[in-house]
Amino acid sequence: MKALITGGAGFIGSHLAERLLEDGHKVIAVDNLSTGRLENIQSFKDKPGFDFIEGDICNADLMETVTQQCDAVFHLAAAVGVKLIVDAPVRTIETNIGGTEAVLEAANKFGRKILIASSSEIYGKSETVPFREGDDIILGSTSFSRWSYACSKAIDEFLGLAFYQQYGLRVVVARFFNIIGPRQTGQYGMVAPRFVKRALRDEPISIYGNGQQKRCFCYVDDVVEASVALMNCKEATGKVYNIGSTEEITIEGLADKIIEMTGSKSKKEFVSYEKAYGRPIEDMMRRVPSLERIKEAIGWQPKTTLNESLRLIIENLKKVKI
Repeated sequence: MKALITGGAGFIGSHLAERLLEDGHKVIAVDNLSTGRLENIQSFKDKPGFDFIEGDICNADLMETVTQQCDAVFHLAAAVGVKLIVDAPVRTIETNIGGTEAVLEAANKFGRKILIASSSEIYGKSETVPFREGDDIILGSTSFSRWSYACSKAIDEFLGLAFYQQYGLRVVVARFFNIIGPRQTGQYGMVAPRFVKRALRDEPISIYGNGQQKRCFCYVDDVVEASVALMNCKEATGKVYNIGSTEEITIEGLADKIIEMTGSKSKKEFVSYEKAYGRPIEDMMRRVPSLERIKEAIGWQPKTTLNESLRLIIENLKKVKI
């Protein structure tokens, strides 16, 4: 197989590219390097069968050119991270909707199966836990730019499923829940690498809000495993799947665990959302996926515990000498 990965120099995209190369496949990675980094692909960029193109998914001509050369498309490129979404809402909407439209048009033109990476943000302010793929979406006011991301990913899903229904394009939608692992940056608000970096420096760890928000963190290799399996599953076509862990922890609990695992002298400090992001934002207190559908489809469940995930992240950040 020759796969196109949009966002291929990003956190998840680079791990996916590496996995496919190890399995003997060829990969074309496209990334505009707005949030992706060349360092993420450094260890395998010269391997036979790997090509990197610095380019934008909104470039329809580019998407047609690279899609024609491939057998399957993993569409991971998106504006991500709460901080980026709050700071650049126009970019978020244009990239997530316009870019996905261009990728889908190209996939449809050449009949390529496509996996669209969506997000747990889709569920918005719902309190019906665990979240199931068929649940209603409950979003906040348009005055909070944070919800523009959830809305844009919902449009991505609507577009993808519409291409499936109208044209028979083989589309799979994967909703990712709080993915963590090496190569993830805390620059755009990602909590795990931000906490680990500050703990390793014995610096104060800033917790936004009251710290009682509960999240389930899933290791990137497990997510890659699920994504590849869904791409290879004929029965997954035209459906939406949650991909994540069901191991819950509060954000304050995550900080405590990281401080303990690193032997850090860091202290916790609580920061209001308004101070952290420069404006008020709404947050979800609990976010847990139901994994029933994906277990039934491909027998998948995460293998990596939170403790093991954090250990691997800590080891990696020590090596890169943060």
